Amino acid sequence: MIKINKLWKEYGDNVVLEDISKTVADGEFVTLVGTSGCGKSTFLKMLLGMETASRGELLIDDKPIPGEPDQSRGIVFQQYSVFPHLSVLENVMIAREFERSALLGKLFGVAKRKVREEAQALLEKVGLGPAVSKYPHELSGGMRQRLAIAQALIRKPRVLLLDEPFGALDPGIRADMHKLILELWREHQLTVFMVTHDLSEGFYLGTRLWVFDKVRHDPQAPGAWGAKITYDLTVGEIPSDTLAKVQKITSPEEQQEVGELT
Repeated sequence: MIKINKLWKEYGDNVVLEDISKTVADGEFVTLVGTSGCGKSTFLKMLLGMETASRGELLIDDKPIPGEPDQSRGIVFQQYSVFPHLSVLENVMIAREFERSALLGKLFGVAKRKVREEAQALLEKVGLGPAVSKYPHELSGGMRQRLAIAQALIRKPRVLLLDEPFGALDPGIRADMHKLILELWREHQLTVFMVTHDLSEGFYLGTRLWVFDKVRHDPQAPGAWGAKITYDLTVGEIPSDTLAKVQKITSPEEQQEVGELT
């Protein structure tokens, strides 16, 4: 479904990503790991349409990804993108309302009732049924993240992009969110790309793990070379020697967590 062909991303003399070529089929769950600043979030923004390729191709169904976000791709950031003046229900409904009434951002009559029912059903699925009348400031961090996920899913995207969505959550809440996102991935038959700094999270959630890293360095010109996908691993089929190499790329905290997995 998604084809990446000799993709480069540059900002002036600063090369962020270089010469990436991959294909991703419908329904895959790809987790992206690597050190900070290696282009993971930039790649996610390119999939969303917020950034464009400097060179190469990024295709969905053999067509260039549109130059701006659309209904086919939803995104959830670590920082909750919710409207503080709207209730939980209104925050989910508004995405549908703008989709159907771009000028007013409002629906009326039967159309509004159908969107309300759809939003309420989705909020039940993500565990926010009892909180539909609350406002974002009345929610816990985990509840706000559930709301952000519902906002993304209300438009029925084919591709869900997650940019460190659970990084700010406590471990217990993160475990609940892991279970939720796996259930939604299977139920909605999504193709998922998720950036994470938690390697154990990447192994647990994904079916495929990409490691972003710079393989070439020039001390005199630190921006001359960009990151590549140095490992493309099928989760559950990773040899121990490969796992050890991945550990060296990630942070010390992640190395400890991976050690617990082995």
